[in-house]
Amino acid sequence: MANYSYPIEEDWTHEEIAIVIDFFNLVEEANETGVENAAFLAGYKKFKTVIKSIGEEKRIGRKFQEVSGYSIYHTVQRAKSATGKRFKMSMDS
Repeated sequence: MANYSYPIEEDWTHEEIAIVIDFFNLVEEANETGVENAAFLAGYKKFKTVIKSIGEEKRIGRKFQEVSGYSIYHTVQRAKSATGKRFKMSMDS
């Protein structure tokens, strides 16, 4: 995991920030080493309690991809279609 700043909103609570950062970490893990599919999808479900709208998810996703290089959208799509217990994003995903 690289050293960069996550896109965090000022009006989020400490709990909401922790939920979003935990999910960003899962996205990084899925792209770098692989992650348990159930854990990733559970993290995404919690993330959606903070980032409720599709528009907000896209905006945060773009900001996250700018700093990390990882697409939340593509990682979530891969997790939803994964058939095994674990998944890892491939270079062509």
